[in-house]
Amino acid sequence: MTRKIIRNGRIVTAVDDYTADLLIDDGCIVAIGRALDVGADVEVIDAAGMLVLPGGVDCHTHMDNTFGDSTTCDSFESGTRSAAFGGTTTIVDFAFQRKGVSVLEAIERARAKGADGACIDYGFHVIVTGVDDQALADMQHAIRHEGVSSFKMFMAYPGSVMVDDAAIFQAMRMVGQHGGMIALHAENGTIIELLIKEALAQGHTAPKYHALTRPAIMEGEATHRGIKLAELADAPVYFVHLSAREALKHVVEARDMGVPVFAETCPHYLFFDDSAYDSEDFDLARYVMSPPLRSKESQQALWTALRTDDLQLVSTDHCPFCMKEGHLGRVNQKPYGRNDFSKIPNGVPGVETRMATLYDGGVRAGRISLNRFVELVSTAPSKLFGLFPQKGTIAVGSDADLVIFDPDAPHVISAKTQHGNCDFTLFEGRGVTGQVKKVLLRGELIVDGDRWLGKTGSGRYVARGESGGW
Repeated sequence: MTRKIIRNGRIVTAVDDYTADLLIDDGCIVAIGRALDVGADVEVIDAAGMLVLPGGVDCHTHMDNTFGDSTTCDSFESGTRSAAFGGTTTIVDFAFQRKGVSVLEAIERARAKGADGACIDYGFHVIVTGVDDQALADMQHAIRHEGVSSFKMFMAYPGSVMVDDAAIFQAMRMVGQHGGMIALHAENGTIIELLIKEALAQGHTAPKYHALTRPAIMEGEATHRGIKLAELADAPVYFVHLSAREALKHVVEARDMGVPVFAETCPHYLFFDDSAYDSEDFDLARYVMSPPLRSKESQQALWTALRTDDLQLVSTDHCPFCMKEGHLGRVNQKPYGRNDFSKIPNGVPGVETRMATLYDGGVRAGRISLNRFVELVSTAPSKLFGLFPQKGTIAVGSDADLVIFDPDAPHVISAKTQHGNCDFTLFEGRGVTGQVKKVLLRGELIVDGDRWLGKTGSGRYVARGESGGW
């Protein structure tokens, strides 16, 4: 591997902001300083006028994940390539403990997919759908020996992936004792299922009813319940894709009391609101995700919580399904639910647009500082999920996962210029300022402007340390 030096860049981490050179050797940062003297056998990358940021860490993606009858349209290859163009160099995806599959088998299968296709580094949470003595033993083994220290459980989707409170409590109690953390999808699944059945019985089949049958108060109720289970278990808890102020208030109250509660939100909740559902048009299926978009008041509360650290990070919940059936050979995509909103695959793309939209709408709009931006997209997920300091910062000894970012470059977001398999983006036509120019993964240049220099399968599995200890 050729030694590289990045000269004259403005290096920004969660706590630092200075101009210096970075020397890279054998995939790691080996020196940081002003006007480093490194000899002639070093490849020089001039970053004058640019920000040099730690590579993004997205701790919530769904590459090649199957839910019900539908599989997300991004493979590990296409999804991680798209992530790289967006400035993300590490993802934490999901291994799925389906019926008849053990926790450890799920991890093995997921790692095989990643090894075949991932273009950037990756780890896994396990979606746990059944808890017994063997599952608990496997989860403990996964924390200590497989580098998997976080486990997702659903309080929604009864009859599919939903688990009851006793199972959640058992899992929390065990993983909390061994350096792990439970991540919860917090919606009251049984009430939502009743509301869905009632809406369909009344002939309401349009996508807008997806939102109307998943009220914010039911996210709030489930979040409160999840916190109380975590308190009883004396364990940390993490809430994925928090969207509603009704849920946020319980997180804030618990954190004020010193309870180890953490939560993420996603760009779609920060930039879109429930006014998007004001139509019977099927095109609104593009906004079908769970939880759905919330009120403008919730949106403002989320921005405030990001600034005050009541929310710890921004991930994408990248879970893409196409709007056109058969696009790139993908089947059972959004049109699968044309005559029944409950069959529309839930999820939206976002892994490529996260950093640019959050920089433009957060930093440039004055909602968050530049250091906080880096913390939200890189450092905090690394710390919470056992990747720091290998990932998530710019320091001697850390992986040379780096993004050279032009803070003044304007561009227009469009699905036509994205690099994943999805045929739409929620941000279609949005003009933003701030653009990823180069991306290095462990010192190798994988994105150079519009050019893809990475390789399929070159991403590495990252065994993570303890989760939730930050």
